[in-house]
Amino acid sequence: MPETTLTIETMDDAAAGLRVLRLTGSLTLQSVFPFQAAIREGQFNALVLDFTDVPYMDSAGLGALVGALVAAQRAQRRLALVGANQRIKALMDMAHVSAFFPTFPNLKEAVESLR
Repeated sequence: MPETTLTIETMDDAAAGLRVLRLTGSLTLQSVFPFQAAIREGQFNALVLDFTDVPYMDSAGLGALVGALVAAQRAQRRLALVGANQRIKALMDMAHVSAFFPTFPNLKEAVESLR
């Protein structure tokens, strides 16, 4: 069974109005609530979700990720996804949501694009 512990490191660039959430661990039903709370925290114009260290995401995690995108769109914020592995990409493809998420190969490119 995948590890359900999730840690979230927040990095803000106030001058650019940018927030980066670096996730470590699996995004699952057991760990989705801290993720949702981190999404709602603070004022920012753009959000980068760094999934480089997320080995697994279940359907509840996918729902929270889609919810984050919808909330960003409603608030007229930009959102980008970085570092999703093949397993997570396959889940997103199967749910037909991949096309809605701007994705970048690394954090540097995502931050530069959203600034």
